[in-house]
Amino acid sequence: MNQEFLYIILIIGLGYLLKRFNILKEKDGEVISKIIFKITLPALVIVTFHSVDIDTTLIYLPFIVFIFGLITVFLGLLVFKNEERELKGSFLMLSGFNVGLFAFPLVYAMWGMEGLTHFSMFDVGTSFIVFGLAYIFGSYFSKEGLRLKPLDIFKKLGKSIPLMTYIIASALNFSNVQLPDTLIHVASTISAANIPLSLLLLGLYLNFKVEKQFIKPILKYLTFRYSLGLIVGVALYFILPYDQMFRYTIMIGLLLPVATSALVFAVEFKYSTTRLVATISNITIVISIVILYVFANFII
Repeated sequence: MNQEFLYIILIIGLGYLLKRFNILKEKDGEVISKIIFKITLPALVIVTFHSVDIDTTLIYLPFIVFIFGLITVFLGLLVFKNEERELKGSFLMLSGFNVGLFAFPLVYAMWGMEGLTHFSMFDVGTSFIVFGLAYIFGSYFSKEGLRLKPLDIFKKLGKSIPLMTYIIASALNFSNVQLPDTLIHVASTISAANIPLSLLLLGLYLNFKVEKQFIKPILKYLTFRYSLGLIVGVALYFILPYDQMFRYTIMIGLLLPVATSALVFAVEFKYSTTRLVATISNITIVISIVILYVFANFII
C-alpha cells in the first residue's frame, strides 16, 4: 500500500515539475482535463460497471451524498452569513467533491474494482451537488445575481458525460445487459490512461502560493468543511446498516478535495475571488492525500 502511495505521489510530483520547468503549463491542463472527463473516465466507468455485480444498496449512495450537499449549503449560509457576497458564493461553489480525478487512483490502489464501483455511485451524487446546488448558488451570489432557469441546470447535468455514463452503465448493469466484448476491450485500453493522466493533472494544478488576505477565510472554510465531513462521515459509518465498503466510501468520500469545477464556475460568473477558489482546491488536495494515507495505513 505504501508503495502504491509512493507511485501516486511521484506522478503528481512529476506533473508539478513539468510545470515548474515550463515543459507543460497550467493551460495545458484544460486539454488534459477534457480528455479525462470526456474519454478516459467514461471508459473507466464502462469497464468498472461491466465487470462487477452492483449491490442494490449502492443506489442509496447518491441520495446520501446529495442530502449531505443540502446540509452543507444550509449550514454554509449560516456560517458564512457575515462574509462578503462573492466570498460567500465562492465557499458555496466549493460544496462538491473531486472524485474522478483525485479519488479513483487512490481508491483503486486500496480496493480495486470494488472500490471504484462504490465511489462511482458516490460521484453520481456529487455530480448533482456540483451541477445543481453549487452552480445555482454560484450564480446567485455573483455580481449579476441569479440568472438561471431550471432548464439551464438540466442542460448542465445532461452535458456531463461522466454523469450520463454513470447512469447508463448502472442501468445496463442492473438490467443484466452485456456490452460487446470488442467495446469493453477498447474501453479497457483507453481507461488505462485515466489514472496517470489524472495524477499528472493534479500536479499541474498544484500551487503553494497563498495570498495573505485569503489566509483567514481559507482557514475558516477548511475548518468548516473537514469538521462537518468528519463528524457526519464517522457518524454514518457507525449508524448505517450496510457493508463495510459502503460505509468506508461515505466516511472517506466526505473528506475528499473540493471539485475542480468550482474554478470553472468562478470564471464563468466573473468572480474576483477566482484565485481564492484555486488556492483552496490545491490545499484540499494535499490535506486529503494525508487523510487517505493515514486511513490506508492505520484504519483499514
